[in-house]
Amino acid sequence: MKQPRHFISLHDLSSDELRAVIGRATELKKHRDPDYQPLKGKVLAMIFEKSSTRTRISFEAGMAHFGGTALFLSPRDTQLGRGEPLADSAKVISSMVDCIMLRTFAHETVTTIAQYSKVPVINGLTDYSHPCQVLADMQTFFELRGDIAGKTVTWIGAGNNMCHSYIDAAMCLDFTVNVACPVGYEPNAELVAAAGKHVQLFSSPQEAAKNADLVTTDVWVSMGEEQEKQQREHDFRDYQVNQAVMSQAKPDALFMHCLPAHRGEEVTAEVIDGPQSVVFAEAENRLHAQKALLEFLICN
Repeated sequence: MKQPRHFISLHDLSSDELRAVIGRATELKKHRDPDYQPLKGKVLAMIFEKSSTRTRISFEAGMAHFGGTALFLSPRDTQLGRGEPLADSAKVISSMVDCIMLRTFAHETVTTIAQYSKVPVINGLTDYSHPCQVLADMQTFFELRGDIAGKTVTWIGAGNNMCHSYIDAAMCLDFTVNVACPVGYEPNAELVAAAGKHVQLFSSPQEAAKNADLVTTDVWVSMGEEQEKQQREHDFRDYQVNQAVMSQAKPDALFMHCLPAHRGEEVTAEVIDGPQSVVFAEAENRLHAQKALLEFLICN
C-alpha cells in the first residue's frame, strides 16, 4: 500500500511544494467556485485535546467549501481519552475517514498516529510545533511582500511551538529568523543547530528587530502553562513588541501574531491595532492555506 503524505512539520513538503501550496491558497482565496468540490464524499476527522477557535473553524469551513465533511472529536467523546493505545485508535479512525487532523499536547501523539494511519495526518498544533499557522503566515507575507527568500523575520518571546515552526520555515524557504527570548526559554537546541545560518539568537528584542521584514510574537503564557503565569510575566516583561521595537525594523515591516493576543502584555494595542499589523488577514488565511493543504494531501 502506498504510504500517505502527512503534514507533521513544514519539512514534509519540499520547498517547491510549499511554495505551490502557498500559491494555491492565494488562488483559492481570490476565486472561490462553489461548484469546485474536490473533497465531495470525503471525511476529515478532527481530534482536539486543546481548545481552538481558528483551527476548528478553518478546517471545518474548508471541508464544507470543498464538499466534504468534518467530524469534531474530543477525548471526552472517544476512547482516546480512556487509554486506548494510539496505534489502535489510528488504525480504526483511518479505516473510516480520508484524513486526520490533531490538535494536541504531546508531539509524539501526532507522530504515532501518523505512523499507524492509512490516511494523511495533519499536525493542527502540538507543544513542539504549529506548522498550519506558519503556513498561513507565509501565505500572508507572500501576498503582501512577495517571496520571503533572503528576508529577515524577528521572533520575540518564548522558543515555543510557533518559534520552532518559524525556524522550519526559514530552512524550507531560505530566510533568517532572529529569535529574542529570555534565558531559559530558548528554542530546541537540536533544531537551532540544524538550522545553522537560518537562525540567530538575541537577548535584546531591539537588536533582533533591526532591519526585519516581519516581526512576530505569541502570548507569554500558553495553554497548559497557566501555573507559570506570574513567573513568565516577570521573565518576559522586557520582551514586549511595542513601537520602540517596531521602529528598529524596516519601515514597511509587517507585524503578525497567531492570536489570541493579550494587548498590554506581549504586544501593545498601538502595534497590533496599528497600520503594520496584518493579524486578521493572517487569521483568515488559515482557511485558505488549509484548503490548499487538504487538496494537496487528499487529492495528490
